[in-house]
Amino acid sequence: MKLPKVDPYVLALLATVTLASIFPVRGETAAYVATAAKLVVGFLFFLHGAKLSREAVISGITHWRLHLTVLSISFVLFPILGLLITLTPEAILPKSMSVGILFLCCLPSTVQASIAFTSIARGNVAAAVCSASASNLFAMVATPALVGLLMHVQGAGLGWEAVQAILVQLLLPFIAGQLLRPWLIGLLQKHSRIIGVVDRGSVLIVVYSAFSAAVAGGVWSRIAIPALIATAVVCAVLLAVVLIATRAIAQGLKFDKADEITIVFCGSKKSLVTGAPMAAILFAPAVAGLMIIPLMLFHQMQLMACAVIAQKYAGRPNPESGTT
Repeated sequence: MKLPKVDPYVLALLATVTLASIFPVRGETAAYVATAAKLVVGFLFFLHGAKLSREAVISGITHWRLHLTVLSISFVLFPILGLLITLTPEAILPKSMSVGILFLCCLPSTVQASIAFTSIARGNVAAAVCSASASNLFAMVATPALVGLLMHVQGAGLGWEAVQAILVQLLLPFIAGQLLRPWLIGLLQKHSRIIGVVDRGSVLIVVYSAFSAAVAGGVWSRIAIPALIATAVVCAVLLAVVLIATRAIAQGLKFDKADEITIVFCGSKKSLVTGAPMAAILFAPAVAGLMIIPLMLFHQMQLMACAVIAQKYAGRPNPESGTT
């Protein structure tokens, strides 16, 4: 079996980090870039609000067992594993990286990747659409709450400024998109690539802004190559544990194979598209750059692992035709 190719987007992320490391923006320019990132992220959530069908959300509620399972994995199991990882001695994993992994564990599932892999594996695509979307909607409240509770952001909890930023930059644009959906959905369907471009472009801008601030704060003097290798190993172990756990949970709860596939792919992923903006909102600029390093590593690993798993699921006998 051929190994999956490196996602070109991951190469773009690496190039962005390299560019920010060599040519970081500072002063007024950094403020302009940060403002641009906020505007693009707001536009991204506006587009997601306009794209998401209310009918799909309503129909998805009927499969509450599956959605509750995925949400429990994303916002209960993952954070517990993240807390355990923070107990790793600093001699093995620096505190900045273990906290970054804990932040990763508080994020929602991906949307496009979860649906795409579920489709390839012949899983319950309709449930994947609803479950991944519900995870991202729930995250607007759950992620800041978990970060405030588990990481003690801004002292003894989540400050009002962070909550206000989430509301203004993410939730309000999403609601506006929902309200304007009847007038925009035709245009978005005709130009469906717009959301993908904004998705990926917004993350690149956020990553560049965050890493510029991190470089200005001396990020590379605080992270050595052994620390990056240790972070990659821990992320790989975390992904393996969750992939095994999601399948075991689905089978233990007697879901059929199509639903099991949906739970595995929706439950095991973490969203870089949501995580990068969240980090920029919840943390100081220099800290945000550190927070997204484990997320970028985990992002590539989950794509590679799930590509292989999806092909294995797709190769199972088809009960409708009796063939593979």
